[in-house]
Amino acid sequence: MNEHVIQTINLTKEYGELKAVDNVSLNIGRGEIFGLLGPNGAGKTTLIHMLCTILRPTSGTALINRFDILKEPDKVRKSLGIVFQDPSSDDDLTAYENMEFHAMIYDVPVKRENIMELLRLVELVDRAYDFVKTFSGGMKRRLELTRGLLHHPKVLFLDEPTLGLDTQTRHKIWDYIRKIANEKEMTVILTTHYMEEADSICDRIAIIDEGEIKAVGSPEEMKDNLKDYKIIVKLIKRHEYLEFEKELERSIKRKEIGVEITDVNITQNSADQGVRANEVVLKIDLKIDNESKNTDVLLIDALISIKDALKEFKDIEITSIELHKPTLDDVFIRYTGKKLRDERAPPDRRLRMVASRMTTGVRMR
Repeated sequence: MNEHVIQTINLTKEYGELKAVDNVSLNIGRGEIFGLLGPNGAGKTTLIHMLCTILRPTSGTALINRFDILKEPDKVRKSLGIVFQDPSSDDDLTAYENMEFHAMIYDVPVKRENIMELLRLVELVDRAYDFVKTFSGGMKRRLELTRGLLHHPKVLFLDEPTLGLDTQTRHKIWDYIRKIANEKEMTVILTTHYMEEADSICDRIAIIDEGEIKAVGSPEEMKDNLKDYKIIVKLIKRHEYLEFEKELERSIKRKEIGVEITDVNITQNSADQGVRANEVVLKIDLKIDNESKNTDVLLIDALISIKDALKEFKDIEITSIELHKPTLDDVFIRYTGKKLRDERAPPDRRLRMVASRMTTGVRMR
């Protein structure tokens, strides 16, 4: 993944005074699975449209497979494969016929063995001559993946590749995406509203909001850099203490736990937490200094100190104590102030347009 297959250089798109994409510079390597995350309206669709040569940048440019999107748009398009949110295969054709028809209308020379190789890649070769209307949703999505690979693109854009699929099928699709990136040395650009998906399969992700790239890195790096942790204790209070919450908070903060306590929150009889009627949920937010290298040791010490603080209350029984590390959701909220809503973005008609003319001229505007 040393060679940069995609390079964006100060890429900007303006609509009047609005900067839909603002000075974006990215390098994405060969064989890399790269996630592009952002709330609706953040600028990710505009960015993809420029990379696919649908929109002309206001300033800046990008290189796809070393071809300039402004100077060599036809060569750029031939380097791209696109898989949409919605299946577009013909239910009344077989899987093989769909592949053959797709190759014909896009003027892609292809042999039978090439089609069968791609179907084998996603474990559909045994169903090559079955009608697509007999396929499950996951099988149709796998067929869409193979169609996007027919012309051997260097870059594959996947728009919500597992939207609406069950968990088991989604995991299977992830396996195929990894396989495609590894075996074909293909760069994959992925948009998704599933944080688990981005966390699981992306080598790196970029978070975009208000047209700007807020952060770039591997999911693990981003979570580690956050340094925010949460300890959740469930306990049974057998005696009604006066000002129990305040006393408990003071007791915890008196302990030298080696990390910063940023918040202590106590809730009782909360049905949302799945606790019993006499159970109390204690949430303690911790912050570890970015320069601290012994994070695990500090967290273990904090757990022990908090447990010791709770022992000062003799009529308390701890039923569970858990440490929650930062998630990709936490990272996303930190940079955008929003949750990545698990909602479906509208199908992108412009991407369909560029895919349908992948081997012909499309004028940017």
